[in-house]
Amino acid sequence: MLIAMLDQIEYEGYEESEKCLKAFIKETLFEQSLLDEVATTLNCVFQLKFIEEENWNANWESSFEPILLLHPETKNPFAFIRASFHQPSTQVIHDLIITPKMSFGTGHHATTFQMMEQMSLLDFNGTNVIDFGTGTGLLAILAEKMGASSIEAIDNDDWSINNAIENIEANHCSSIKIIKADICHSESIAKADIILANINLNIILANLDNIINCGKSGTTVLFSGILVEDEEQICLSLTYKKLNIRSVSSKNNWLLINCSII
Repeated sequence: MLIAMLDQIEYEGYEESEKCLKAFIKETLFEQSLLDEVATTLNCVFQLKFIEEENWNANWESSFEPILLLHPETKNPFAFIRASFHQPSTQVIHDLIITPKMSFGTGHHATTFQMMEQMSLLDFNGTNVIDFGTGTGLLAILAEKMGASSIEAIDNDDWSINNAIENIEANHCSSIKIIKADICHSESIAKADIILANINLNIILANLDNIINCGKSGTTVLFSGILVEDEEQICLSLTYKKLNIRSVSSKNNWLLINCSII
């Protein structure tokens, strides 16, 4: 319940332990009165801590462990997500270098992990792709490595955009165009074949019409960043917008929804 309520007031990331929840929000979006209201409603106490950007990066570099993603069907090594200071893997199809800094998307979180699993089941060869809420650029980079011919990676945060550019260069990608925007739209792709939307419930709901307009009949859309308790709401909204829900899966209380535009 706490995560669901915090999600409604723009909190973006959570770290759960047995007796504590760490919730993260951009300082510019933080409102004390809204947090007080949530705490009063659920009878909980909280402490505030302001985190400097460089602190996360230093901590990440000292504790980050690479991720090995197996293909969900063949169980063969599919992707290896690592930092530049880790040794590359010669046993996987895609060896990816990701330095997240303050951006979201390393594969450690269930939402990003599920997106990569679903992507491994799709054919990206020659496709036009939109990655809405690109964060580190991980999904856009993987899309190019899987054969996509054109990718537009959209984010509204300057730090994320700069981080994504660094990661794109580190992976020697040449088919990814970064777009700074608050909404899902295309600047150069006529109609996307695949749309990736790993963000959160509110932004997804607000952009459903835009997402549909960026695609065509048969376009695959992957949604993640949605809590399990919001499944009914998101599925009703997708059905109302005439999106065909192919499958719904979950990991660690987070949903992955595979749809197609009718």
